[in-house]
Amino acid sequence: MRQPDPDRSPKVSDEVRKTTCYMCACRCGIDVHLKNGKVAYIEGNRDHPVNRGVLCAKGASGIMQHLSPARLRAPLKRTGPRGSGEFEEISWDEALELAVSWMKPIRESAPEKLAFFTGRDQSQSFTSYWAQAFGTPNYAAHGGFCSVNMAAAGIYTMGGAFWEFGQPDWERTKLFLLFGVAEDHDSNPLKMGLGRLKERGVKTIGVNPIRTGYNAVADEWVGITPGTDGLFILALVHCLLEAGKIDLDYLARWTNAPALVDEDPKSDRYGLLLRDDEDRLLVIDRRTGRPAPYDGAGVKPDLRGKVRRAGITHRSVFQLIAGRYLSKDFAPEAVEGRTGVPAARIRRIAAELAHVAFDQAIEIDQPWTDFRGERHEKMIGRPVSVHAMRGISAHSNGFQTCRALHFLQILLGSVETPGGFRFKPPYPKSAEAHPKPCADPHPGQPLDGPHLGFVHGPEDLLYRDDGTPARIDKAFTWENPMSAHGLMHMVISNAHAGDPYRIDTLFLYMANMAWNSSMGTGRAMEMLSDTDEDGEYVIPKIIYSDAYSSEMVAYADLVLPDTTYLERHDCISLLDRPISEPDAAADAIRWPVVEPDRDVRGFQSVLVDLAARLGLPGFVEEDGTPRYADYADYMIRHERRPGVGPLAGWRVGETGMTHGRGAPNEAQLDSYIANGGFWMGHVPAEGAFYKPWNMAYQDWAVETGLTDAPRPYLFDLFCEPLRRFQLAAEGRTEPQPPDHLRERIKLTLDPLPIWYPPMEDGHADPVEYPLHALTQRPPAMYHSWGGQNAWLRQIHGSNPLYLPSHLWQAHGFSEGDWARVSSAHGEIVVPVAEMAALNDNTVWTWNAIGKRKGAWALDDKAPEATKGFLLNHLIHELLPEKGDGLRWSNSDPVTGQAAWFDLRVRIERVDRDPGESYPVTEPQASPVGRGPKTVAQKVGE
Repeated sequence: MRQPDPDRSPKVSDEVRKTTCYMCACRCGIDVHLKNGKVAYIEGNRDHPVNRGVLCAKGASGIMQHLSPARLRAPLKRTGPRGSGEFEEISWDEALELAVSWMKPIRESAPEKLAFFTGRDQSQSFTSYWAQAFGTPNYAAHGGFCSVNMAAAGIYTMGGAFWEFGQPDWERTKLFLLFGVAEDHDSNPLKMGLGRLKERGVKTIGVNPIRTGYNAVADEWVGITPGTDGLFILALVHCLLEAGKIDLDYLARWTNAPALVDEDPKSDRYGLLLRDDEDRLLVIDRRTGRPAPYDGAGVKPDLRGKVRRAGITHRSVFQLIAGRYLSKDFAPEAVEGRTGVPAARIRRIAAELAHVAFDQAIEIDQPWTDFRGERHEKMIGRPVSVHAMRGISAHSNGFQTCRALHFLQILLGSVETPGGFRFKPPYPKSAEAHPKPCADPHPGQPLDGPHLGFVHGPEDLLYRDDGTPARIDKAFTWENPMSAHGLMHMVISNAHAGDPYRIDTLFLYMANMAWNSSMGTGRAMEMLSDTDEDGEYVIPKIIYSDAYSSEMVAYADLVLPDTTYLERHDCISLLDRPISEPDAAADAIRWPVVEPDRDVRGFQSVLVDLAARLGLPGFVEEDGTPRYADYADYMIRHERRPGVGPLAGWRVGETGMTHGRGAPNEAQLDSYIANGGFWMGHVPAEGAFYKPWNMAYQDWAVETGLTDAPRPYLFDLFCEPLRRFQLAAEGRTEPQPPDHLRERIKLTLDPLPIWYPPMEDGHADPVEYPLHALTQRPPAMYHSWGGQNAWLRQIHGSNPLYLPSHLWQAHGFSEGDWARVSSAHGEIVVPVAEMAALNDNTVWTWNAIGKRKGAWALDDKAPEATKGFLLNHLIHELLPEKGDGLRWSNSDPVTGQAAWFDLRVRIERVDRDPGESYPVTEPQASPVGRGPKTVAQKVGE
């Protein structure tokens, strides 16, 4: 019998165009294969520095994102009630004229009445510049409900954090720890890194209440009790100090451990660091025994330093560290009950850290010179590395937990040394190198500085003349003073309450605030559609931009349809969130590899157009004509400061083409496209490690345009800005916080890392609600986007609530059962499943699988709309009443990070299958209709 002879090498495409993926936040390079002008196939770009050809299921499924039936097709104006999804299509001219007619009057009278908040876009440098030009103080991106604790704690402690800011030294590390890492973010680089560790037999320890993904392939899993990671970390610190296994030389040279602290309770500088007349930190120089500036030539800082000056004793930070963490309060035996990790296991892990860091130390024969002028012949490495993400960040104690983790890394000497954690340019940058936040609006004028930044004391908080918060989200106030990313999760509730003031227009981009990005989905929908006694909407106007018909679209009065990522220009910039590696600065672009077949426009180009129509400074010439034709033109010609623009590659120098600094180049995007969509500039070998103190790196950073002058700094084991807030709360300095916040500030804003129980533990009865409830981002989905994707839906079409085996058995659950899950804020009824590799006191589910009927062009009977569900219905932006007459924010008290993962619940079995998850939300109309049963296209013959 003749066998079939299939074509084993079919022609996939007739053209390949290289751009940047947007199916998660990795920003991998992709090759987009076109056939007859249509997208036929997507694979990884093997030359790209981020993924080197590796592509995950999400990336390969980008073709289905591009073809999604949920794509918006034209600008929309609401015709029915908010939430109904009833719209009429209008022209772009009408849409933009309508937007300008709403925004222009408020800019000329009260710019703060525009609240402009963006979701998971990757152009925050640009959108913040636009908002600053408009003059509103009310701007932020989604970091406040994602991972600001991680970013802020890292920058305040060591000048950078994980993921975009830095990564493990994959080639040299000998022990790797993961804390709270799910599978959606940084997935390809992490998978590749873990693969290299497996090849070398390097041990990985995963610390997470849930064992999935990376934790499932870890050599050891620590199923910690949620919210206790900080206590576990400080117990490790206790063990290392007890054993004397810390890098004393590293601490003395590169941290403020030798800095001198005022110990006199009667002093007005009690607890602050001793400085000279030029505001330089003072240490005791081991050579002379006298105080000297920390950066003085040849200074040898003494960790045991002590001095009495003007009748006041000052003692080194290191002595405070020893005094605190050698306390029995942090002994493994004292914390094992709370953390769920046996004391013997904590001690064993600490011993492993010490063994690898000190007995397996690395030496690289590479001379380098530090900021004190001392030359070193070798680079010494402590090959322990760490990666962490939202799992430890999204708690109300997350800031101090993240600080504790960086503290542990620094004590080991494993930050910016071979085998440890390495910064990615433009990081490291100390908190002092970042701007302070601004919020002083003037009618018709731009804001006098950036919205977001890093405060250094109470004097930097943002209040109006009448003492009320300057921002609608109350960022940078006594309630959350160091809220470096704003509080997006508070915008709708504050705007609805008119607290601290009323707004006129809520302008959102790619932020699904009516569904999975809200703390309390039902209330968010009610607030967005609520009317006053006159029948007018409490939030008067809502403008929303998205590429797809999400749940939030239905609540907009005006919808500005965005393109898909294959149809747009984007800038992954060194001014924002670049794709750098530790050995190289790198940035990238997206560009329209295909043109839209709908009446849609890239949102950034729409902002450029709106800015010109509004006459915003920086976007118009002196005669009022538009400065930029569109976003692509902005990417090329905009300069944030002379010679430094959104893209660093292929600029124009005095003698020809240059990189980093240089004049704009009209052909710049062509050069990026020819190079696969990215640019990379390598760090010199002498500057590869010790970046905060290495003058070769500091000089290279200036040459490349990352900074305008060398800015070496010390790691802040003792975070002095936190102490300044404590001083105010103690009544020692002005201004002072409200009385009801004093004790909380004194407790939580400690300059040395601490641990305290998650805030909800003190508000929700732990007997009535004994279980912790978590969500994790699934590996096949990027937030809510993936739930419309025809391929990815086959992986995650619905989501059960996973229960630990003992709970499953205790309640008599069987396969196919449903449960009622209750919190202090609400209840849901959902399908359940058993999971053995799960903390005994925790239940969890995948996030954002559940969809509202009518959204995303899904059928009303789609599993996402029937069996899929959200834990968000159980969460509130405020904590339960406690009897003190106050409703405390469900956020980290330092940064305002949304405390999604503090949720406590109880669970009970329901007797019958209800058929659908509860609550059942009324279907919304779909402005794009419903998708076909099969999404297909024919490309070529």
